[in-house]
Amino acid sequence: MAQRAAGRRRILSPALAALFVSCAAANVAQAGSLGGPLVLSDEGSFFIGGESILSETADVRGNAPVKGTIQRRQMYVQYRIPAEINGAPIIMVHGANHTGVTFETTPDGREGWATYFARKGFPVYVVDQSGRGRSNFDPSSLNSAKLSGRVDAMPSIAIATRESAWMSYRLGPKFGTFWPDSRFPQQALDQYFSQSASMAETTLPGALENTSENLKRLLDRIGPAILLTHSQSGALGLVAAKARPEKMRALVSVEGDCVPMSAEDIGGPMKRFPMLSVWGDHTFGFPSRNGDDRRNGCSTSIQKLRDGGARADFVLLPERGISGNSHMMMLETNNLQIADLIIDWIKANQAPVAVGK
Repeated sequence: MAQRAAGRRRILSPALAALFVSCAAANVAQAGSLGGPLVLSDEGSFFIGGESILSETADVRGNAPVKGTIQRRQMYVQYRIPAEINGAPIIMVHGANHTGVTFETTPDGREGWATYFARKGFPVYVVDQSGRGRSNFDPSSLNSAKLSGRVDAMPSIAIATRESAWMSYRLGPKFGTFWPDSRFPQQALDQYFSQSASMAETTLPGALENTSENLKRLLDRIGPAILLTHSQSGALGLVAAKARPEKMRALVSVEGDCVPMSAEDIGGPMKRFPMLSVWGDHTFGFPSRNGDDRRNGCSTSIQKLRDGGARADFVLLPERGISGNSHMMMLETNNLQIADLIIDWIKANQAPVAVGK
């Protein structure tokens, strides 16, 4: 009897396994993180830039420091190449306290910009800024400070608290309170704050300039391309774009710095490609870095570009009938509506590819 029962278990096991697989597949399908099948001709990652150095304090866990050669200053790049290409390559650069995850699946499990732009025919390149996330940092200075006991020699590495991020990113009028019209996926707060990243680029010589230099290298490798920046990376994108205007199809700045913009910039490199600055809601009078000062800096720069004959547009989403978006619009509930707005602008304004490029 026991033998027959065991036999039945063996016979039923494949059927049960198939049922479990079917249920799992159904659950994945119901999650709906992609808006349908996404057909790619290629997908992968690589690193660009960087240098090999001899570290005297690569590891200080033992009785004596471990010396050796390490890599630093590199930038991680993840790419998705659609099977049918009908757009220029687009490089997506995250802002402070974040990594490229910003453009991936949203905290509440919906499609992010990285896959959506690929779905629309754009080869997509998402980076982690040098010293952040998968681009790693250099622990040598921290280890040296530990050995010497010199706290003053230790670089400061910050990470955004929930309280500071709430106000900086305009999630609501005060910590813990969302705007009544908020588009933020409120049920996924823990998922969102799990993507917060330490600003470890402070351990690298040159800090943020490493990302600007690596963006130039990336444009050299894949350009002509569109550069889409967010927040802090707006300034880094400007540096790269000014240095490589011939490799630029367009510059899209999502609530990023649009300054400095000199007369030489306006009459020279910035005139060779179009620029779009996109801003969300609740910026006026809001006591945040992403309020009046940064927004006014962008609107002023865009107007100067237009006056100088460049193709440039400043878009305030509420003026387009799109309300409730914070600084993190790429992951909010209407993120694809905003993506479509950007895509339409790119198609109408992008610079043509120069002959021989």
